[in-house]
Amino acid sequence: MAEAHQAVAFQFTITPEGIDLRLSYQALSQIYLSGLRSWKKRISRMRNRVIKGVYPASPSSWLFVVIAILATMYMRSDPSMGLIAKIQEHLPVSLSLSVQGQTMLSVLVFSTLLWLSLILTLRFCLKLLLSYHRWMFEQHGHISTTTKVWVTLVRLLSGRKPLLYSYQTSLPCLPVPPIKDTLERYLESVRPLLSGPGFQRMTVLAAQFENSLGNRLQRYLKLKALWATNYVSDWWEEYIYLRGRGPIMVNSNYYGMDFLYVTPTPIQAARAGNTITALLLYRRKVNSEQLTPSRVPGTVIPLCAAQCERMFNTTRTPGEETDVLQHWQDSEFVTVYHRGRYFRLWVYKAGRLLSPREIEYQIQRILDDPSPPGPGEDRLGALTAGDRVPWCAVRKQYFSSGVNKRSLDCIERAAFFVTLDDEEQGMMGEDPVGNLDRYAKSLLHGKCYDRWFDKSFSVVVYKNGKNGLNAEHSWADAPTVAHLWEFTLATDAFQLGYTEDGHCKGEVERSLPPPQRLTWDIPVEEQVSISLSVAQALADDVDCHVFPFRDFGKGRIKKLKISPDAFIQLALQLAYYRDRKTFCLTYEASMTRLFREGRTETVRSCSNEGCAFVKAVESGETRVNHCRRLFRLAAEKHQNLYRLAMTGSGIDRHLFCLYVVSKYLGVESPFLTEVLSEPWRLSTSQTPVQQLELFDMKNHPDFISLGGGFGPVADDGYGVSYIIVGEDMINYHVSCKHSFSETDSHRFGAQISRALLDLLSVLTPAKTENSQAQDKKQQ
Repeated sequence: MAEAHQAVAFQFTITPEGIDLRLSYQALSQIYLSGLRSWKKRISRMRNRVIKGVYPASPSSWLFVVIAILATMYMRSDPSMGLIAKIQEHLPVSLSLSVQGQTMLSVLVFSTLLWLSLILTLRFCLKLLLSYHRWMFEQHGHISTTTKVWVTLVRLLSGRKPLLYSYQTSLPCLPVPPIKDTLERYLESVRPLLSGPGFQRMTVLAAQFENSLGNRLQRYLKLKALWATNYVSDWWEEYIYLRGRGPIMVNSNYYGMDFLYVTPTPIQAARAGNTITALLLYRRKVNSEQLTPSRVPGTVIPLCAAQCERMFNTTRTPGEETDVLQHWQDSEFVTVYHRGRYFRLWVYKAGRLLSPREIEYQIQRILDDPSPPGPGEDRLGALTAGDRVPWCAVRKQYFSSGVNKRSLDCIERAAFFVTLDDEEQGMMGEDPVGNLDRYAKSLLHGKCYDRWFDKSFSVVVYKNGKNGLNAEHSWADAPTVAHLWEFTLATDAFQLGYTEDGHCKGEVERSLPPPQRLTWDIPVEEQVSISLSVAQALADDVDCHVFPFRDFGKGRIKKLKISPDAFIQLALQLAYYRDRKTFCLTYEASMTRLFREGRTETVRSCSNEGCAFVKAVESGETRVNHCRRLFRLAAEKHQNLYRLAMTGSGIDRHLFCLYVVSKYLGVESPFLTEVLSEPWRLSTSQTPVQQLELFDMKNHPDFISLGGGFGPVADDGYGVSYIIVGEDMINYHVSCKHSFSETDSHRFGAQISRALLDLLSVLTPAKTENSQAQDKKQQ
């Protein structure tokens, strides 16, 4: 109880002689320094609000405007055309203010109003410029004069050092596409998947919808678009994520992996110390808005940063009908789980972030703690892995007061959740392929009770020093979490580093109070067991396969003047056709972060052109040039679909929102009902590498990221995630379910590798005898 007594700032006792007051100056000092840190953060936030509020101008530009107006007044010229005199007439008369003083005050008022007007004008101009998307549809290397002028203007108006959220008010709103265009694109996307009569039936349903209910729903949607910042995002977050009543483990949460070939240290506590420190350094950058705004790769075009706001100190709390995302402004601790016990670990002392070595020291204390878990404590996390309604009922009944509420608050208000896993993971041992698969499953679901799946993200540190994370999906999409994880891995390995014996760098203050063990009174072991059985059945059903494809990468693909993403997506179509002997509705995630509060849009990658190419290859087409022509058409079609999705002209989010409006109005649409019930049997996503400057691939080629993955969307389908690493590697994460006998992640992985090699052979010109002889000489 020593640490509890130290936490009391003062004590007093009443005696016959009076009141005996004893102060703990150490505790008061801690309170003062923590308060000082809090006030520094408030002042920093106020400063950032001012800078963002005047963007794309700067606060110092106000002084420039004032000086310019005063200079012109001194030269006996009135740039205000009489407005300064009018302002002076309406100033309240003051005996203490001279005529010259009133003139000066009028000039300040006019200059401020002019400055604000210029800011609004510049912001409006920047918003108009960022609404221009024709540049995306121009061929590579053939940039129009209009686009060149546009790029120059965007650079001029973007400022020199924008803060993380500086562009937010200048980003355009997501437009509502014409309903006629959306329906035409939808019918085109399902043409290769339907028979003749089936397609004719769908065409009739679409026409009936457009001519009757569709235009009415469209008017409501346009009204919302005028009023809301983004007409999709709030409904998408609520109805796709928060209203789901099934388990979020596997079905919604996704994972990110450590380096493939390298483990910076084999010491678990040390890896945890550096990982936690790197994450908190990233949070500091987010809070101070010093993080560089994300942009479209290779351009000056900013992306929406709204998803960063709820990255830390956030949890998803269960409800009867819908869950709620709760976010707290700040948190000075993380919650740690180890061998069935929960600990609160303070990462700040007296307003100072603990050093990596000090965090390692605290983590080692947890690892060395021999105390057993309390009754029901070890499997408590299973409640977050099971169905949402039982978790809501248990939370209301048993976690709304007393010791359980206090401990639950420590988990939910923590900056993030940390699991110290007692297993070893990674590509190691005599079965590296199988170990990679087990590594993926461990990060996706673990033991179903040793992660807190409701937290915005949970970090997992294994016994052998490997790490990874599991992220909740409702608050942000994978690119946002990937940006965080890239920074964490790079900072851990290249900035913070380790000593020669594998420990964190820095000094340790031995007087640090030990991590605080959370206590529980859990009379709900029966419900914990039920939730665990539901989660365990789901986890056991998931089949994961992770493999690095090393035969070639984007470098070889780009030499063929083809988009790497289009190449990979067509390879996936060929692999699926070979695996299942048919085509399917294919989901590829695209972003809409060119718009304010944008999230994702669907690219329907299974196109008429893609199917024609796959059929030509599989039918044994001997005319190589014909296959190449079909491939080029399919790749260009895919790129065009991707561009349309990114620029607000996608299909699925528009139809989804029309469906939500129809439900609010209480009307039924057979067309929308059928469209939204179609299963995505092939769900794909690319994890982009966004911060290449953090990784020195030339001097440290082994520090290659494995990316991350997710569970299958359909019970009879595949989930495929891939990351293009460097010039010569593509890492794949394939998932499906054992319960459907016709899917197999390893078989599909082999089909993907084969399809990639076959595409390359089709597109690579055959070498002449002379060129082959030259190659032999060079060898």
